[in-house]
Amino acid sequence: MLAEIKGLNEECGVFAIWGHEKAAEMTYYGLHALQHRGQEGAGIVTSDGEELHLHKGNGLINEVFQQDEFTRLKGTAALGHVRYATQGGGGYDNVQPLVFRSQKKSMALAHNGNLVNAYALKNQLEAQGSILQTTSDTEVIAHLIKRSGHLAMDEAIASALSMIKGAYAFSILTEDQLFVALDPRGLRPLSIGMLGGAYVVASETCAFDLIGATYIREVKPGELLTIDDNGITTKRFASPMQRTLCSMEYVYFSRPDSDLDGLNVHASRKTMGKQLASEAPVEADVVTGVPDSSISAAIGYAEAAEIPYELGLIKNRYVGRTFIQPSQELREQGVKMKLSPVRGIVEGKRVVMVDDSIVRGTTCKRIVRLLKEAGATEVHVRIASPPIVNPCYYGIDTSNKGELIASNYDVEEIRELIGADSLAFLTTEGLEKSIVADRESIDHGICNACFTGNYPTEIYPDTLLPAYKG
Repeated sequence: MLAEIKGLNEECGVFAIWGHEKAAEMTYYGLHALQHRGQEGAGIVTSDGEELHLHKGNGLINEVFQQDEFTRLKGTAALGHVRYATQGGGGYDNVQPLVFRSQKKSMALAHNGNLVNAYALKNQLEAQGSILQTTSDTEVIAHLIKRSGHLAMDEAIASALSMIKGAYAFSILTEDQLFVALDPRGLRPLSIGMLGGAYVVASETCAFDLIGATYIREVKPGELLTIDDNGITTKRFASPMQRTLCSMEYVYFSRPDSDLDGLNVHASRKTMGKQLASEAPVEADVVTGVPDSSISAAIGYAEAAEIPYELGLIKNRYVGRTFIQPSQELREQGVKMKLSPVRGIVEGKRVVMVDDSIVRGTTCKRIVRLLKEAGATEVHVRIASPPIVNPCYYGIDTSNKGELIASNYDVEEIRELIGADSLAFLTTEGLEKSIVADRESIDHGICNACFTGNYPTEIYPDTLLPAYKG
């Protein structure tokens, strides 16, 4: 999978639907559209009005679900999730949705993001007698809801949300209601749509397109939605703040056919490529992008630089996950299996290789080597984002600075390490200009913490999991 090649992973994708006779099937298709957001586990829970029905497992969505499962997933409401493990790790128990059953009302939770104070809250809950069943930070919200003391479910959820910090796009399904909430900074994407008379919620709008739903709007930061047979109601659980949607959603994570905060991802990436060409021009014969997330930026770079864009690298779409124990030799072979240089395009040419980011540098080094082995006379690497020099605490697996090549080496040293003839990154100002400069409202912004160290929420070093303290 490309996520294994790139070395950068996002936590998950959420999909929910209310009021559709084929709720489980629609959720299955919606999760297919979100598969790029998580490949380690998938799950769907449905409600028939009286009971919640769950099926989940480790693996890709089409590995976890076969036809037989849908006969047991009864109901007109469903909540689905695809997972990439960050905080709490992998394993079946952590695969979402998480279901919590009680005598009065059961609930299923699905979460995209990361709670920066989850470790402290878990210690507090355990001291008060809670017995946690998973190592996922998502479970915390269920215990907080049950301990809130509020009888109305929306009030209990709002109370619980006021105690958590970090990035979160939550969907919570009970027997008779669906709840949707986005953190006060709107760090993660979450949108609402309609499919006939049914309400649909998804991490990305590309899921609406796949099932034929109509986009309505994005969930607002600090907003809690309640969806049931009476329609949809909304309330705020937090004061409005300037939105700081994760910049890596534009750079890498989201599909190019999705719209984020009113901007098309493909168009944004093309603009990044054009900006990069103006900031870091180079004499070359062809421009190529690393499939898939870098292609849009590569096209933009080629247009602005007036250098032909070519498919210099081809992704093998039939390579699945491998369970072979990793070694240096096998890693090299793995890259060759997943990406192939087109010798007839790059041989004897000066190549501009556009990529979206460099995290650890190992993959970029291997791709540069592939291009040179295929006959490229020069390989000039252009990165359509700034250097990643700080860890992300909001749901991306860059847990400490020791893993980040740009935290330990300057640009020239990185160039030498990856074997490129030249290397340049998009500036932070260039990235912001590409994403937010044309907006009319000052309420829109992006989170650049991994580039600048300016985190939009308070970080609590003493309460983070050990992995984040490196």
